[in-house]
Amino acid sequence: MTRVLIGLVLILLAGYGLTEGWPLLRGPQITIASPQNGASYSSGIVTVSGSAANTSQLTLDGADLIPTAHGNFSSTLTFPRGGTILTFVAVDRFGRRITRTREIFVP
Repeated sequence: MTRVLIGLVLILLAGYGLTEGWPLLRGPQITIASPQNGASYSSGIVTVSGSAANTSQLTLDGADLIPTAHGNFSSTLTFPRGGTILTFVAVDRFGRRITRTREIFVP
């Protein structure tokens, strides 16, 4: 009976550890709400927004984006005529990196 109880407690502790540690194991995440890929902006003014999780650094084309405490970010940028590729890079505290891109066009 004691061995069964100890085994059950160890299984519960392992499950709890995996549940709490999963975000660290998963690595950085980026969700881009705006701009949509392939979108056209006649004014050249683009609002970039989204959220990031498990990141220690977040950049857009090499410039730092500062997320809120909840991981949300937003910035308004102006682009010249033509096509532009926006490159978002998130790095976690272990050095793991994830990259997302969006292509936009200003006529």
